Amino acid sequence: MASDDRPLPLQGVRVIDLSRLVAGNMLSLQLADFGADVIKMEPAAGDPLRHWVEDGVPVWWKVYSRNKRSVRCDLRTEDGKNLIRAVIPTAQILIEGFRPGTMERAQLSPEQLHAINPKLIIVRVSGFGQTGPYALRPGFGSLIEAMSGFADKNGFADKPPALPNMALADMIAGISGAFAAVVALRAAEQSGGKGQVVDVSLLEPLHAALGPDAAIHRLTGRSPSRIGNRVSITAPRNVYQTKDGHWLALSASTQAMAERLFAAIGRPDMIDDPRFRTNADRLDNVDEVDAVIGGFIGGSTLAETMDYLEKAQVTVAPVYGAADFGEDPHVIDRGVLVEVDEDCGPIPMHAPFPRLSETPGSIRTRAPALGQDEPDIFAEIGWSPPSRG
Repeated sequence: MASDDRPLPLQGVRVIDLSRLVAGNMLSLQLADFGADVIKMEPAAGDPLRHWVEDGVPVWWKVYSRNKRSVRCDLRTEDGKNLIRAVIPTAQILIEGFRPGTMERAQLSPEQLHAINPKLIIVRVSGFGQTGPYALRPGFGSLIEAMSGFADKNGFADKPPALPNMALADMIAGISGAFAAVVALRAAEQSGGKGQVVDVSLLEPLHAALGPDAAIHRLTGRSPSRIGNRVSITAPRNVYQTKDGHWLALSASTQAMAERLFAAIGRPDMIDDPRFRTNADRLDNVDEVDAVIGGFIGGSTLAETMDYLEKAQVTVAPVYGAADFGEDPHVIDRGVLVEVDEDCGPIPMHAPFPRLSETPGSIRTRAPALGQDEPDIFAEIGWSPPSRG
């Protein structure tokens, strides 16, 4: 755990996190890492992340709920609603990830919350946003990854569309939502403290991350197609297998880099060959380009190829798995992963990001047990839950 006593930039900001699963937890994690007091208000069974286990360990919960505090709160009961009303005056941000309309039915609409605390920033996370014909649809990330256009362009032409095997839409929405929350805080400072509602959908940030696909379609009539590890705008760009069975990623996305690559692999003739002279030429003849590069890379081991091409200043990188990543000297030197002492033993997790020179984020506490912070938080807000005595 961090022992640095420098003040954190979000110190003094209290965040009430009513969200569940990945997007809201990623959002509040970003705020917590930079000093916000994040109070997770969980149902009796806890956030569902607590039940995503590997070898009996809830690793998702442990990684994405560090630096947070936990209180049990059943939104379906009057006690739960009253607890939220009691803590709202002490908070600057509230995060909720329910299906649109849930908070309104609980008599905790933005208007009702702002009547209690006019300065409150209310971040509402959902799959499709708070408005529109799909607003009430379940907002699971897999649906968003399908509808956004991601799956349709991901994978190989002769294979089905490929969903990511990670919570991609949720993660991007969470990081985007954290940025939005801080923007709203800044806006409140400029407007004398007036709060507002931040509508974060999973759909819009992921679609934005796909690039100018909508503009390309309008201009050309074409939709991006699945082309595996290639891209439609530059060549060469692919993964290639080495002699010892490993994989290496290579991208020569500028003319100078392509020429440097051809010289390095002993094919300077390709620089002036009309089939490969320009990026457009290389895209038209990408199979031949890949065959030449693949033949060169396949003749040596990963270590040999990386050493040779790096010395030639060609842009390459190995394809890593989790074990490889954790052992990489650059990852170790920069502290990209940090060890957190958990009840199951030390486990690695990503360090706070982005890196700030004067007020860096930190990991101060491990993920809480369900309800472990109730005595402290109830004392802070002067709350005595009737149903618990």
